[in-house]
Amino acid sequence: MQPSAELLSSPELVARILKGDPEAEAQLYEMFSARVYFTALTETHSKEDAEDVRAETFLRVIQALRQDKLRSADSLPSFIVGITLNVIRELLRQKYRVDSLEDYQYDIASEGSHESVFLDEETRRSIADLAKYLKPRDRDFLRMFYYEERPKEDIARVLGVREEQLRLIKARALKRFREVYEKLRLK
Repeated sequence: MQPSAELLSSPELVARILKGDPEAEAQLYEMFSARVYFTALTETHSKEDAEDVRAETFLRVIQALRQDKLRSADSLPSFIVGITLNVIRELLRQKYRVDSLEDYQYDIASEGSHESVFLDEETRRSIADLAKYLKPRDRDFLRMFYYEERPKEDIARVLGVREEQLRLIKARALKRFREVYEKLRLK
């Protein structure tokens, strides 16, 4: 796109993209690229993931606009932000569902964690063995809450639930953990 080109309004931009205008697509990217990247970087804390999110977001936005899926051209900015957040959620879900508790090697003493005083290698192995019997969401929640000490907002976002649901998820996960522990202890 030429630097001297006049910026189009959202309705004009959408109309030209519908017609397949590559200059309009380039202008759309220039207008919203930085916002999408910043949002992705803030959520993923990774430059590579932020670049992936930006690329996937604009691919989906252009496809949606070409298919005339935008209800109102005036809502283009919020449409792009919505797609960005969906792409981020999908990336984080994929990233954290692939990893299992066994994939994490914790060096508790070097992290200066309070648990380092109480957990030795045998205890950590026992907890990891117990975790194998939990549902993936329970296992992920317990790992993020207790080991990684993540903020509740982050855990809710990764699990794809509202923050208000975390208390219930925590209670159920701990209950299941205790039940599994009791069953294994009695064997």
